[in-house]
Amino acid sequence: MKRTFASTAVLILVLATISLAQTAPAGTAAPATTPASTAATTPGGVKVGIIDIQQAIVGTNEGARDFETLQKKFEPKRNELAGLNTEIENLKKQLNTQGDKMNEEARATLLKSIESKQKVLQRTGEDAQNDFQQQQNEIAQRILQKMAPVIDKYAKSNGYGLLFDSSNPWPQGPLLWATAGVDLTKAVVDAYNSQSTVAPPARPAGAPGATTGKPMGAATSPTTGAKPTSAAAKQ
Repeated sequence: MKRTFASTAVLILVLATISLAQTAPAGTAAPATTPASTAATTPGGVKVGIIDIQQAIVGTNEGARDFETLQKKFEPKRNELAGLNTEIENLKKQLNTQGDKMNEEARATLLKSIESKQKVLQRTGEDAQNDFQQQQNEIAQRILQKMAPVIDKYAKSNGYGLLFDSSNPWPQGPLLWATAGVDLTKAVVDAYNSQSTVAPPARPAGAPGATTGKPMGAATSPTTGAKPTSAAAKQ
C-alpha cells in the first residue's frame, strides 16, 4: 500500500558536476563514497539512479518515530469510530430480526436512528481521515525538506546526473522499470540517519528488524484501519 504523501511525483536532479565522475581517466581510483550498487548510465554517459521517496521518508529514524506517534494520537478516534460502527451494525441486526414484529412507529424510530448514526459516522470519519492525512503530509513534507540536501550531496558525491522518484509505478509515475542495482533508497536513508539526532526506534526483544517497505510502515487510516493509497508525493 502506498502512503498518501503530497510531495514529489518525480524527483529529478540534474547535476552540473556529473562530468567529474564520468570523465575520470582510466585507472583513476573510484571515490570512497561510490555506492555498492551497479550504476546505470544513459547513452550520453549520465549516471542514473532511483529513490523511493515515500519509502525513504518512512525509513528514516525520524519518520518511523513521527508516524508512530501520529498513529497513537489517532487511536482514540479510531476506537470511537469502530464503536459507533458496531452500534449501527447491531441496530441493523435488530431491524432485520425484529422489524416485521414492530409497529410502524417503532420501526420508523429505529430506521431514523440508524440513518442518523450513519450520517454521524460518515461525517466524523471523513473529518478524521482528512485531519489524519493532513498531519501525515505535514510530517512527510518536513522530513522531505531536510532530506533534499542529503540527496543532493549524495548524488553529487557519487557522480549521479539523473535521479527518479520510484514511489509511484508507471503509469502513475514516470518510471516503467529499473533494476534493483540502481535503487539508492537505502543509501539515502542511511545518509539521512547518520546526520540526524533521532535515535532508531526501540523494538521489543525478539522483534524483527525495521523494514523500509512501502508504506512505509505506512500509517493506517483512522477510520477503517486500512493503509491509505499513495497521494502525497504529488504536489
